[in-house]
Amino acid sequence: MTVRPVTDVPRPERARPRETRLRALDGLRLIAALMVAAYHYGGRGGDVTRAWGSSAERQFPTLHEYFAYGCLGVQVFFVISGFVICMSGWGRPLKSFFASRASRLLPAYWAAVVLVTVVFALPMVAYHAVSPSDALVNMTMLQQPLGVNRVLGVCWTLWAEIRFYALFALFVVLPGANRQRVIMFCAGWTLAYVIAQGAQMPLLDIVLMPEYAPFFIGGVGLYLVHRDRRDIYAWGIVVVSFLIGQHYAVRELWNAADPNAFAHRTTFGIVLVVAFGFVAVAAIALGWLNWANWRWLTVAGALTYPFYLVHEHLGWVAIKAYHQTLHIPSYGTFLLTVGTMLLLAWLMNRYVEKQLTPRLRSALAKPRP
Repeated sequence: MTVRPVTDVPRPERARPRETRLRALDGLRLIAALMVAAYHYGGRGGDVTRAWGSSAERQFPTLHEYFAYGCLGVQVFFVISGFVICMSGWGRPLKSFFASRASRLLPAYWAAVVLVTVVFALPMVAYHAVSPSDALVNMTMLQQPLGVNRVLGVCWTLWAEIRFYALFALFVVLPGANRQRVIMFCAGWTLAYVIAQGAQMPLLDIVLMPEYAPFFIGGVGLYLVHRDRRDIYAWGIVVVSFLIGQHYAVRELWNAADPNAFAHRTTFGIVLVVAFGFVAVAAIALGWLNWANWRWLTVAGALTYPFYLVHEHLGWVAIKAYHQTLHIPSYGTFLLTVGTMLLLAWLMNRYVEKQLTPRLRSALAKPRP
């Protein structure tokens, strides 16, 4: 009697070896943070004008036009976040995922809120401080949907991150991450935010955030590419996300028709920066940048988050001190301010994150008796 082999049993998904640290991704994080800093220091008007004592356009007659594109560093961050969250959530239980995210975000964030609140309350600092009540609400990271004054100008991006984490945890981490589930998550979220945009329903816009979702989804798709570069579905997710993402970026940031705009971003320039974010993460996903394996990139990645939190408001304080008080020229002030904020970020990482993050993670992940 001949036994025929069974051919219709689905093959289990192959386990991928434990991820090694992608140091090039740390470097890209720092580049994105420096892009945002350039925007806040020399690519916009508003409070930074008070810091310089005149318009940043006068301080940087040529570079201010390029600095204005730095706000797109946020979109680059979102692509990176999609990649990293899918990587960190793969094979991890919900409780561990929550503990990892909360312990990563909260210690430096709490320290930044306290630091900026205290500095802005000093008599010699000419910036408006929020009320004590509003400062306390800011500790929750929920100030924006509650309509409370923000201590950190950049915290609106954290509200977008939190919503992404919640969606990914609910639809991927909770049932268990696998390729099919992640693909369905990306396809379902894309279809849902497109429908929400067409329906013009504010509640759905808050939950599905159409203007930012393509970047998160694109990053998730790029992690699937990292796992299998021949995955046509993953590449489809990336391409569709880029096409829609650049549309939203152009719609929100193209201002050539505004005669009063601080700097006129072009459609080509916006699309080019968005493409840079996708291509850079794709290069990392495909292993093309594995040669960038220097240890200092890990340090750069560790400094990025605290730098991002404090660089805007405290950077304005530093600019005023260096430029108006010490009379240091504009370009020197710019470099000194970036260096000062990186030093402050190092101190926060050394004395806040390294002390509190493992303790908070352990407390949140500890099984209850």
